[in-house]
Amino acid sequence: MKKLIVAAAFAAAATTASAGNLEEPIVEAPVIVEETTGSSAGILLPLLLLVVVAAAVAAS
Repeated sequence: MKKLIVAAAFAAAATTASAGNLEEPIVEAPVIVEETTGSSAGILLPLLLLVVVAAAVAAS
């Protein structure tokens, strides 16, 4: 009878010990790589604006 109680106690302790972890898993953030553009890309809009203003001045 004592062996049955001891075996039941060990079985109960083994099931609670292997129950698992309740912490949230650690998820690493993805690495974001920005693509670089040429240095002349930022000058396109001002040049286009200058051409439009020059055309407007020449037309008037």
